[in-house]
Amino acid sequence: MPQPVRIDSHVHFWRYSPEAYPWIDDTMSLLKRDYLPPELEPLMRAAGFDACIAVQATHTIEETEWLLSLAGEYPFIAGVVGWVDLRSPTVERELERLAAHPKAVGIRHIAQSEPDDFLLHPDFQRGIAQLERFDLAYDLLVYTRQLPAATKLVRRFPRQRFVLDHAGKPEVRARKLEPWATHLRELARSDNVACKLSGLATEADWRSWTPEDLEPFANVTFEAFGSDRVLLGSDWPVCTLAGEYRLAASIAFRRSEIGTRPGAMHESGSYRFDRSYVRIPRSST
Repeated sequence: MPQPVRIDSHVHFWRYSPEAYPWIDDTMSLLKRDYLPPELEPLMRAAGFDACIAVQATHTIEETEWLLSLAGEYPFIAGVVGWVDLRSPTVERELERLAAHPKAVGIRHIAQSEPDDFLLHPDFQRGIAQLERFDLAYDLLVYTRQLPAATKLVRRFPRQRFVLDHAGKPEVRARKLEPWATHLRELARSDNVACKLSGLATEADWRSWTPEDLEPFANVTFEAFGSDRVLLGSDWPVCTLAGEYRLAASIAFRRSEIGTRPGAMHESGSYRFDRSYVRIPRSST
């Protein structure tokens, strides 16, 4: 059997400017600089990852095209989750152009910054309805209070692949499992959704968190989705607000199950949610 490829399912790259990334405020001054692939690659390799998925961090086509150019230049970038305006009347044409790139694997909108019912707007859902045709996953970036809307969305599109970012951003700092756990379990009942175990440390107290603080949230995530629907991710460089990259990676691997390590992509296609991001040739499945 081929050796598994361990994929960090959630990283960001950017050339920083305050106009392009206004969400990086003064509490995140560490992030106010360029973060590029040559900086990540040695960190990723040392932590045991072989490849990564680059995820959009601002709502511009230009950033998505730049990420795709990086993926063409750096082979360890296995795919790109980009952005198009799913509410646009020209969304079909924009998706067709994006999907022509072999490393375009998904679309994301930063819905956590939108009204709680944003995912249920008819114009947004018209865009979601186009994604299956182009074999693109949709990344759900939401807060706990938006998980019920996310659940309604994924049930309206049972053939569309969805990936929940950062386990739905539970209130780790407050050690508050509910109502997050109930909402997460309800979402996980839909088998067209995978979940990233990522970003938990940045939801904790950045200065004083311990791995034990994260364990209850990781446990609920694995219990809800099962190991075959959990993807490991670092959320680099955002994770550096709470610690070094190797710590983010060790948190994810600490809760992984031997032999069914989440985030492992087998060329045989035995890992069910490979297609959440990394396409496998049909002949190998």
